[in-house]
Amino acid sequence: MATAAQDSTAQDPWLGANPLDPEFRNDPYPGLKHLRETDPVNQSPLGFWRLARYADCQRMLRDLPVGVRQTDGTLPGVDETDGANQRNFMLQQDPPNHTRLRKLVSGAFTPRAVRRLESKVDAIVRDCLDRVADSARMDLIADLALPVPATIICEMLGVPVDDRDRFTRWTAEATHGLAATVAPPEVLARAQNAGIALGDYFENLIEDRRQHLGDDVLSGMIRAEEAGDRLDHAELISQSIGLLIAGFETTIGLIGNGVRQLLLHPHELERLRADPSRIGTAVEECLRFDGPIQLTVRIPHEDVSFGDKTIPKDSMVMILLAAANRDPERFENAERFDITRDPNPHIAFGGGAHLCLGTHLARMEGRAAIGGLVSRFPKLALECEDIEWGPSLFRVPGSLPLSIGS
Repeated sequence: MATAAQDSTAQDPWLGANPLDPEFRNDPYPGLKHLRETDPVNQSPLGFWRLARYADCQRMLRDLPVGVRQTDGTLPGVDETDGANQRNFMLQQDPPNHTRLRKLVSGAFTPRAVRRLESKVDAIVRDCLDRVADSARMDLIADLALPVPATIICEMLGVPVDDRDRFTRWTAEATHGLAATVAPPEVLARAQNAGIALGDYFENLIEDRRQHLGDDVLSGMIRAEEAGDRLDHAELISQSIGLLIAGFETTIGLIGNGVRQLLLHPHELERLRADPSRIGTAVEECLRFDGPIQLTVRIPHEDVSFGDKTIPKDSMVMILLAAANRDPERFENAERFDITRDPNPHIAFGGGAHLCLGTHLARMEGRAAIGGLVSRFPKLALECEDIEWGPSLFRVPGSLPLSIGS
């Protein structure tokens, strides 16, 4: 006799969580809930595995022998001879390469280094809000969520802020290179072209910077490359591209999705306005409830078992962060958006050796941008509850029109 899970799979082999379905992109959470409740350790129709429960995701991230590459050193499903620049980025490397590359830039992202940027971020937020203060409306993405993190990562890296419009779409399209096994061919082609464009951009910038080294991250990486034993030229280009993408693409999603959820939950918005000191827990709840990164990939380096299922060595496993972050086994009232939730052990930034390098920076930028916006404009409202998604692989709005009053 067929089980309920088998019947459900026969009706929909993706169990409501098909990453290529536009409806799933618009609202993935009902599908992720169904997957978590029906078949939480699941082999997808394309062959890769999915984990949907918090405990299983944490175990895969932190406790098991895993990497982002297979045991023979290859990226699964990826042709690394195609010249894509981002394949050398630290996020697609395992130790010891990952450790070496991360150490070269980690000093710029420590809590102490991030604290030194707080006044600058606050000033950028004020300037962004000043620019729209006399208007009746704003586009949250174009007017705030993009310029704040983009300006900061450009200044940290030593990339001219005036070039932002040149590479904004390239960075979004290049993210699809991380989903080579599931993205349609035309999307992968755009990702590859974007990577080439970013590579050419940094080749030119690096040649100029060699003559005018400063105290920015890019200059530090150039010095490491010139030292000869810490970074080669391909790695220099790849780290430059990867840090630029990671430095603002996902933070746009944090700010955009976070503000949207506050406006969809007016009681929580009023709680924040009544006590602005809650901005820290509010940002954490935004990350848990509707974070910009829905999943991350790991490759087990030996067979691993979850209950009665065994995932073979070198299989691709998608760790569904968004499903784990609403697991009622870990979070009380998991489907409720609660800005006072504390503690809030979400895994929006992943975990283990590949825990997001920019966690402290993203949190600080989110607090400054979201807190500044909601306190500045008491009549803030969504113009439309539907959302226009950007070209990024991540959950990042492309536009979010708001009414800000007069």
